[in-house]
Amino acid sequence: MKALEFIGINQPLVYKELDKPIVNDDQVLVKNTFAALNRRDYWITKGLYPGVIYPTVLGSCGCGQFNDTSYIYNPNIHWGSNPTVPSKDYIILGLEEKGTMAEYTAVRKSSLFVKPKHLSDEQGAALPLAGLTAYRAIISNCKLKPNEKVLITGIGGGVALMAMQFALALGAEVYVTSSCSEKIEKAIQLGATLGVNYKDKDWDKQLKKEGIRFDVIIDSAGGEGFAKLVGLANRGGRIGLYGGTAGNWNDVSPQLVFFKQLHIFGSTMGNDSEFESMVKMVTTHKINPIVDRTFPLSKGNEAITYMKQSHQFGKIILDIEK
Repeated sequence: MKALEFIGINQPLVYKELDKPIVNDDQVLVKNTFAALNRRDYWITKGLYPGVIYPTVLGSCGCGQFNDTSYIYNPNIHWGSNPTVPSKDYIILGLEEKGTMAEYTAVRKSSLFVKPKHLSDEQGAALPLAGLTAYRAIISNCKLKPNEKVLITGIGGGVALMAMQFALALGAEVYVTSSCSEKIEKAIQLGATLGVNYKDKDWDKQLKKEGIRFDVIIDSAGGEGFAKLVGLANRGGRIGLYGGTAGNWNDVSPQLVFFKQLHIFGSTMGNDSEFESMVKMVTTHKINPIVDRTFPLSKGNEAITYMKQSHQFGKIILDIEK
């Protein structure tokens, strides 16, 4: 089968012929049609992810065919029985077990979910990891309610966009931040009320001037900007954090946190029950994951370079059959 093989840290992926995976009794061999990139894949290639091994096939998200039916795959492996945190054996498809950047993937039968009928195969591939991460952060942890105000930072990334779509489906009032005015405008076209550029020094004051405070804030950056998020939170507000690309928090006022009775949730991925609930929500509300660009599998390195540049608005997809 054709596949992209990860052969070493800071090495380009190699497009080559590999043997099909061998399946055990609780797995099936799925013929992938599309795979989606995640930041996780990039961090792995740079050696900046725990437990990096090689050679292997990356890719946590995919859509494919088994017995003439289109499926998407829950990327969780060994979450365990505690819904709050994963077990010590927890891994994600696409590292210790070979992933979706190949013509075939061995997938656990319990991880197969029939692709929602309203989605294309590309949209189906875009859903699993981003959808699960967003669902746990905004629904399970922050418990967003209709008519609440929610701020989502870094709009344009796959998780941020899914969080926005979930919030809109629930009837929340959504605000966004980005360093790109074009991405802000696209978010408004999708239903966001307003967006601000976080590169502006006083971007938070633009919102405070309008008297806007947020019941829920979903952040993927951390860093110096996190203190501004604390300042923008409403009393009793909930902040869900699923990334730390901007580094450690600085100048966060503990007084604001405790006087406002804020709740800060560290959130990553989600349990198996949440994956099932996420797929049901996508199906019920006819939510369409946003796809930015599709590359042939053979151009996987170009796709990763494009993702590194952060120009995308939505998921970057690999067409396995090209």
